[in-house]
Amino acid sequence: MNIDLSRRGFLRLAGAGAAATTLGAMGFGQAEAQVAAHVRSFKLATTTETRNICTYCSVACGIIMYSNGDLNAGEKAELIHIEGDADHPTNRGTLCPKGSALKSYVNAETRLTHPRYRAPGSDRFEEISWDEAFDKIARAIKDDRDANLIETDDKGTPVNRLTTTGFLAASATTNETAWATWKVVRSLGIVGFDNQARV
Repeated sequence: MNIDLSRRGFLRLAGAGAAATTLGAMGFGQAEAQVAAHVRSFKLATTTETRNICTYCSVACGIIMYSNGDLNAGEKAELIHIEGDADHPTNRGTLCPKGSALKSYVNAETRLTHPRYRAPGSDRFEEISWDEAFDKIARAIKDDRDANLIETDDKGTPVNRLTTTGFLAASATTNETAWATWKVVRSLGIVGFDNQARV
């Protein structure tokens, strides 16, 4: 089908089409009204954004946690969403399946939030304060070190070894914290020291 259209007619037709499209884009069309009726607000717009590191393994991927509740107003924060941090150099926004399930782990009813202690001969754990837990750990290390520290080897060379205590460090930490942990453990003479990141 041939249409005899002059240059001036083409410009008029193109101008009318552009005007109709512009009016539709300004909200005068029915489609625009229907779309606007179904638009909902972004679910993370009013949340608090917190950057952190995933604690599952030694890769230490960056995560962004979104929570509801204003802590400054005395409200309890409720974690509602976790995603990978696109600005983090390690994972660049991606997460493995374990990292993707962090929200369920954090919000689990069975998650421990306080230290527990089982006394010798007891059949149950009891909740204790952090101060009590640190005191028990410090006392156990001190008693073991006093009783079992090897100060010199067979030739009389000072070695200061503690081979009866082991230490397992956390992996999802900064280099500075890992360095300080290594220095503290070695200064106690502990030989059995391991870290998931092999610091």
